[in-house]
Amino acid sequence: MTQPKRRRRSSDFTAPKQIRLRDSDGADRPAPAKDEDLEDFGGSWGPEVGDQGPTGERLQKVLARAGFGSRRACEALIATGRVAVDGETVTTQGVRVDPETQVVHVDGRRLQLDDTKLTIALHKPPKVMSTMDDPEGRRSLSEFVEEYPVRLYHVGRLDYETEGLLLLTNDGELAHRLMHPSFEVSKTYVCRFDLDAPEFPRGILKQLRDGIDLEDGSATADRAALLAHNGREALVEITIHEGRNRIVRRMFEALGHPLTGLVRTRIGPVLLNDLKSGQSRELTGKELGTLMASVGL
Repeated sequence: MTQPKRRRRSSDFTAPKQIRLRDSDGADRPAPAKDEDLEDFGGSWGPEVGDQGPTGERLQKVLARAGFGSRRACEALIATGRVAVDGETVTTQGVRVDPETQVVHVDGRRLQLDDTKLTIALHKPPKVMSTMDDPEGRRSLSEFVEEYPVRLYHVGRLDYETEGLLLLTNDGELAHRLMHPSFEVSKTYVCRFDLDAPEFPRGILKQLRDGIDLEDGSATADRAALLAHNGREALVEITIHEGRNRIVRRMFEALGHPLTGLVRTRIGPVLLNDLKSGQSRELTGKELGTLMASVGL
């Protein structure tokens, strides 16, 4: 004969929604941390693969702060092998880095992780000296950088009459490399000069590309192109990688076409664009990273 099933008596105990702990004095202890509160520890009590210990910041957080998107987007950058730390590609999530001592690249571009470093682009007006102070009382660069909280140094020079793009920075290593001839950082200029005849003398462009003999050696344009002419004057764009004093002006003087106007429009990957005369701006992360990578940083 089958025995009837016995009904299990329900318990009178109801689990609390939250366990409250008390210390020896009877006071409530803080509630345990939630998973999101443990993000700096990998989101759990155990270390993630690739975690380098408790020091430094998680790499994806460093990337997110540098403007590479959300934490998830930065994790995707890491997973696809687009991020390198100290020259080594990182694909493991949770790696920690020290922004003050380690070098991070994304797609070959260097991240400037030192918040004390500042690099700006200035549109230098004509009739301004490329110095912070001029003993003769002429206008200098200092009046254009007063808004910045750190002392900046100009990277190279533009002569008194020339206007256009000038970089200023407090990063000594970057400045040194940008000015060193071995890195051959290209610079682009727009040159204005008068014409002797209605037709543009196209032989000028070939002469610039082939090289012009100057008193301190030959000077060659990497690129030279006609932008416009109206029979009275012409605009020519020229790109060079040398930094000798007044080299562009001297090249055109040697051709018998002294310049009536000269504007530098580009240094490496950094463009003047619509920056107005006398205005300045901080370089974007992409510009700075590309610029640093171009000189081996």
